[in-house]
Amino acid sequence: MQEIAPQVFIERAFPGVTLGIINWPTGTILIDAPFRPDDIRTWRLSIQNLGGVTECLLISLDEHYDRTLGARQIECTVVGHEKLTHLLKDRPVNIKPQVVESGAEWELHNAPGNIRWSSPEITFTDHTEIHCEKHTLLLESRPGPTPAAIWVTIPTEKIIFLGDAVMPEAVPFIANADLLQWEETLKLLLKPEYRQYQFVSGRAGLVSTNEVKTQIKVLEKINKQVERLSSHPLRNEDVHKAALHILKDCQVPSAHEIHNLQRARFGLTQYLRRTSGALPEQPSVF
Repeated sequence: MQEIAPQVFIERAFPGVTLGIINWPTGTILIDAPFRPDDIRTWRLSIQNLGGVTECLLISLDEHYDRTLGARQIECTVVGHEKLTHLLKDRPVNIKPQVVESGAEWELHNAPGNIRWSSPEITFTDHTEIHCEKHTLLLESRPGPTPAAIWVTIPTEKIIFLGDAVMPEAVPFIANADLLQWEETLKLLLKPEYRQYQFVSGRAGLVSTNEVKTQIKVLEKINKQVERLSSHPLRNEDVHKAALHILKDCQVPSAHEIHNLQRARFGLTQYLRRTSGALPEQPSVF
């Protein structure tokens, strides 16, 4: 666990997403949750060892399976965007993936059987604030990666938890994305007022302004691939070629290429189906 400011910690030891703890004297605020049962138990123990109070808030930065599978087992009040409620409502309660499909981290591990999804008890549309004595936490809707994506900002400590907005050396999840809106949202981080801020990626821990700029360029290149695929009937071979280009543009380490290539193929197919109604051929094995 890494302390990035007084009583503000991040944890990258578990598969899935970067976790956060804001351990204020009168209340503990958690950012996202692990998805494996053993990791959840370890995480709860870590919270107790920090002196965290038993009553706490859990903020879900979006609806992604990696960060919402274990939310109920944390056993605290969940906070999220109002669209998170609708997205979880339509989600199946039984998930047993036989093969990797979307390129998400949870698909590489033994998934639990029946899931009781933890819909947020506290929701908001545009923004809201959480006050704890002299401390203030800002929660803001930042759609782009998904409609339910939010950022969590601690103004006094100059920290922003970005969720999946920035994913260095990895193919971003685009299945439910709005690429143009995502690019415009990230450009906010390049403004002078954020120059002294620490940015916490939901997948990679602390990231720099240069990595934000790189992410914008990656999204621009992905959008060009989408435009090319949209110009003619969608074929599996074309999706595969476009996915290979994305994999190269994202500079994914060789050990993670296969998983990220599947993520790119799945993301492209779902994005095109949702935005243009394109129906791909039956999936092929590459």
